[in-house]
Amino acid sequence: MKNKVKKAVVLLSGGLDSTTTLAIAKSKGFECFALTFRYGQRHSIEERSAKKIAGIFGIQQFIIDVNPVVFRNSALTDKSIKVPTNRKIDRTDIPITYVPARNTIFLSYALAFAESIGAFDIFIGVNATDYSGYPDCRPEYIQAYEKMANLAVAAAVQKKGRFRIHTPIIRMSKAQIIKTGIKLGVDYSLTHSCYNPDRNGNACGRCDSCKLRLKGFAAANIMDPIRYAKR
Repeated sequence: MKNKVKKAVVLLSGGLDSTTTLAIAKSKGFECFALTFRYGQRHSIEERSAKKIAGIFGIQQFIIDVNPVVFRNSALTDKSIKVPTNRKIDRTDIPITYVPARNTIFLSYALAFAESIGAFDIFIGVNATDYSGYPDCRPEYIQAYEKMANLAVAAAVQKKGRFRIHTPIIRMSKAQIIKTGIKLGVDYSLTHSCYNPDRNGNACGRCDSCKLRLKGFAAANIMDPIRYAKR
């Protein structure tokens, strides 16, 4: 009797990290289902990138609308707040681009969806090595969430399975993430990472996310294939 293919829910934003995470999940043989969130983010071009990426990988993608009223006082959702630029990227303070409880909310949607389709595996592209100080990207946060998930969800309480939150890139440098994705055939020209792209969708090259991305490609000795705005 052949082993049944396991299902996995993958949080797919359209960025570099989530796309690499999807590629890793696929390489492990999971049948993947992508969740992409529309929450009033100013860098909504990521959503279009996520749609293209899901199509390339041949997986089902579901767009989840979250009322942006719950995500106030963040530079990513409030256009009256300026996105910081040219910051030192080795800082550990929590920047204004932090979105309140975002990963907790997104993981909760993923957990509900996973239980509804009989999946016990959730993949999220959080990173604690090259990141911008977000508290919900840390290993201890993921461990705590996984513990909560297995206490809160009927399928786990009934011993039908144990939920696991997979974070395959959490300890990687950005260069290691990029090299891993290249080996798995990821087309990074489809991805978008910038917090504040211009009208044509070109990355600014100056926000935290752009600087981390550029640093990663430089360290990997690989040309970043996306377009950047002229400075």
